[in-house]
Amino acid sequence: LAPLAHMAATMIGVGEIFVGEARLPAAKALAEAGLSPVTLGPKEGLALLNGTQFSTANALAGLFEAEVLFRTALVTGALSTEAAKGSDTPFDPRIHALRRHAGQIETADALRGLMAGSAIRASHLKDDERVQDPYCLRCQPQVMGAALDVLRQAATTLGTEANGVTDNPLIFPETDEALSGGNFHAEPVAFAADMIALTVCEIGSLAERRIAMLVDPALSGLPAFLTPKPGLNSGFMIPQVTAAALVSENKQRAYPASVDSIPTSANQEDHVSMAAHGARRLLGMVENATAVIGIELLAAAQGCDFHAPLTSSPALESVRALLRAKVPHLTDDRHFHP
Repeated sequence: LAPLAHMAATMIGVGEIFVGEARLPAAKALAEAGLSPVTLGPKEGLALLNGTQFSTANALAGLFEAEVLFRTALVTGALSTEAAKGSDTPFDPRIHALRRHAGQIETADALRGLMAGSAIRASHLKDDERVQDPYCLRCQPQVMGAALDVLRQAATTLGTEANGVTDNPLIFPETDEALSGGNFHAEPVAFAADMIALTVCEIGSLAERRIAMLVDPALSGLPAFLTPKPGLNSGFMIPQVTAAALVSENKQRAYPASVDSIPTSANQEDHVSMAAHGARRLLGMVENATAVIGIELLAAAQGCDFHAPLTSSPALESVRALLRAKVPHLTDDRHFHP
């Protein structure tokens, strides 16, 4: 509420506003912008300080970015499967029809479609001595599918919240009544934000395990650290370590905010949702997980390069072409940061 109060105060000409690098009194800044301070009517001041709306907006921002993250991780996951010469058998629809989770079924379909027509996959359909792939490859439908189901539940909750009334007290003019209640309590938003945080953490965690698998020749069958000529930069060793660090940070951030309630005053506010805390962390978590997915894209494309002249599916080759237009194949060990 306090940050919202500072923001809303500037609208009535109180406090300070940054105009470029200059820090001006709010009234002066408004005047220079050709604006007049707002004159608030009944209940409008309280409405501007409604923390539930702040929490909902931040949770929605995190949700929208998590949706992009999810779709991208499906692509990089399929590409990593190709790089490791993994199997698409775990994506067979008959397997997932027996469990019937919608997200799992759809994720398996998407992964199978991404790998359709792959010459790399066709090259090891017979006489492959391996029985099963690591979990990070074959359990993608179960993990990512569960994430999809949870993201959809969070989206449903936040959609309902965004179209609901969270003011208090509520005025019912048809009966000329003012009813006090608790619609301002953001517990639904807090739960939704915690759910989004869990999915973002797990999407990144699964991707990091795929990166770790790719850089390990014992697991992937590829050159160590994905470099044909080892050098001082150690190939993909440090990118994998970076991914692991980002995942660890997200694990710490994923602790549920909704289970923590600190009373904010000595009167009636004896249980609060902590939804603002839960929602504010989401964009940072997605940024971390997106970096992990970026590292996986680099590693998976590099792994597929070693299978030349065999190519992946048309869908995944289009992704590799987009990447290679900006990032060349790692031939001689080089500084990765740029």
